[in-house]
Amino acid sequence: MNSNNIFPKRALISQSDKIGLTEFAKNLKQKKVEIISTGGTAKYLNKNNIDVTTVSSITKFPEILDGRVKTLHPNIHAGLLANLDLTSHIDTLNKFNIENIDLIAVNLYPFEEVKKNSHKEEKIIENIDIGGPTLIRAAAKNYKFKIVVVDNNDFSIVLDEMSNSKGVSLETRKYLATKAFLYISNYDNLIAEWFLKENEPNDYPKYFPLSAKLKYQLKYGENPHQKGAVYSSDKDIKGALNAKLLQGDTLSYNNLNDADTAFNLVHEFSEPTVAIIKHANPCGVSSDNSIEIAWEKALKCDPVSAFGGIISLNKKVTSEIAKLLIKIYSEIIIAPEFSASAIKIFKQKPKLKILETRYKSHNEKNNYSVKSINGGFLIQDKDNYSLNKNELKTVTNFLPSDKNLQDMLFASKVIKYVKSNAIVFAKNKVTIGIGAGQMSRIDSAYLATKKTKDIGNYDLKGSVVASDAFLPFPDTLEHIYKAGAVALIQPGGSKKDPEIINLANNLKIAMVFSSIRNFNH
Repeated sequence: MNSNNIFPKRALISQSDKIGLTEFAKNLKQKKVEIISTGGTAKYLNKNNIDVTTVSSITKFPEILDGRVKTLHPNIHAGLLANLDLTSHIDTLNKFNIENIDLIAVNLYPFEEVKKNSHKEEKIIENIDIGGPTLIRAAAKNYKFKIVVVDNNDFSIVLDEMSNSKGVSLETRKYLATKAFLYISNYDNLIAEWFLKENEPNDYPKYFPLSAKLKYQLKYGENPHQKGAVYSSDKDIKGALNAKLLQGDTLSYNNLNDADTAFNLVHEFSEPTVAIIKHANPCGVSSDNSIEIAWEKALKCDPVSAFGGIISLNKKVTSEIAKLLIKIYSEIIIAPEFSASAIKIFKQKPKLKILETRYKSHNEKNNYSVKSINGGFLIQDKDNYSLNKNELKTVTNFLPSDKNLQDMLFASKVIKYVKSNAIVFAKNKVTIGIGAGQMSRIDSAYLATKKTKDIGNYDLKGSVVASDAFLPFPDTLEHIYKAGAVALIQPGGSKKDPEIINLANNLKIAMVFSSIRNFNH
């Protein structure tokens, strides 16, 4: 058989999502294509005056087990799987009076939608499609002789090639088969993810499911010479990816990366909080009873780095705060909600991207973090741990004040989003010095104090310091003492802890161990 082009004579259609189906089916009928269909799809097509051949008339067997078994029959699958270049396969079809099926248009039970909208396990289980994936796999495997459509947007591709009377090309069939395998792979991963979440195993499984759907192509990746795209794994999770773009152009790779950090950081806090992010690092964070004051204090930490950054707020943006935000150049402003009057103010800068996320639930967390490496990927739990006052252990003779403790907890939340090695100076729930991404901890401390002194907006005297990991040497402690810090929070756990504690006592610095390390590479 010449398999270069195929003009289908028989098509099997079974669809949950029926967008565009009526027009597609009518066009097939006009081209003398016999349509085979099942249950709900058959009723739908008949209702739209499209005659179909029922699956049961081909299988000579009724649908059974409440529709669980419909198409799982040799009369269907042999018609899809036969290699028409092999005489033996053709002879087998003839022997059992099985007719060839050239085209299938199948999409699956809406498992993803059902699991999101229902907590009833029985209902979710019943929306695990069995026959559909089997049909798709069979036709996709046999793409040399079959046309498989899983995306209703591809109806036009098939009809266009059929209209030129040459039929659907081998190239197109292979393209459609590729989409089919990706489609069922994602579907199976969604199911596996649900089972994994429901069972909550102690260890990571042997095979890890990752399901995601293309959201849009990016202009480029991290740099202009790199291609890029963004995929969505859960459209209901609040954040930059699923935010509503109220103003400005589509977000870039770097926009999304930075905005995600910005969103997650401010939602560590319940009180009004503002964070300014630049190159995935905070350059100013503040919490206050007033969101306007929080903004002013956050900006003062590093106004130079704030230029062209991303501003994130965890409260509604009103005209009052909008009038302040508009005064500096920024790439993005991201917040749960914006008033109409605020949006009107931002229209003064039409290139400014405005992202509305709605309000994040306290329990709404991404469970996993994934990072690509050569040959595979690294996976870990998201760093969702949040310290509380009762977990802290004071290891020095000098106790931190209540105010010191509040600032330490504040700085500990911020430091989760600062690239390691990380040092954060804080006072009055404001970051007043940030050292990020250095190869040694003392360099991060030097950087933080130098920037604070150079900028001159804050005095380090009386501040507290958070370190994302333990202090292996006394130099960092000595440096922050000279800078004016009075308290330090760190995980502890170094062999030199006794030496560091003794030094802190001599310097009269209150030191607290959190037992939690917050590396962010």
